Amino acid sequence: VVGLIGLIVEWVLIRFLYGRMVDTLLATWGLSLLFIGLITTIFGAQTATTISPPFGAISIGEFSSSGYEVFLIFVAIILVLLVYLLLRYTKLGLVARGTMQAADMAAALGISTQRVYSMTFGIGSALSGLAGGLLAPITGVLPTIGAIYIGKAFITVISGGTAILAGTASASILLGGVNGIVSFIIGPTMGEVALLLLAIVLLRLMPQGITGRFFKRSL
Repeated sequence: VVGLIGLIVEWVLIRFLYGRMVDTLLATWGLSLLFIGLITTIFGAQTATTISPPFGAISIGEFSSSGYEVFLIFVAIILVLLVYLLLRYTKLGLVARGTMQAADMAAALGISTQRVYSMTFGIGSALSGLAGGLLAPITGVLPTIGAIYIGKAFITVISGGTAILAGTASASILLGGVNGIVSFIIGPTMGEVALLLLAIVLLRLMPQGITGRFFKRSL
């Protein structure tokens, strides 16, 4: 359902903003606020029930962790592998990568770049919807369920650089690892501060992101 909504958004809004990064950010941010307002008006600001995680805690020595969070790690790894296989070994992936690298050349070869943009945007929206559903037992189902991840997602993408998977994966592992370690030792607030400071240092040292210096030919 979220993938279909993403297709509609791309058709009526996003396709007119390609190449205008700031305008795209402002438009999608405003659209998210509109969706939050509509959902809040229809269903209220709070949920009537919560969703219980399907797995119990996992203990390792004196430490314990949520079994569902460990499950989410494996799901994330599987999704990254599936997207990699899609982009690397399918015709759709070849066309999508060619369009992202040289849209004019792809169009000259008879490829409908607009259709490629729509399909990739729809797939990305569907993955976002899947992520929201998987996170529901942790965050609860609220109109603002995705708001707490917008900043982290933006920082991760910018820090990762231009490589689609290598950049996102490397930045998320590094930033998430530092955030988790500092949160465990000091507290969640300082974990967020450490994440932001690390991102600032990364962008200062590597303005093109991690893959601007490393993994340059990676997908």
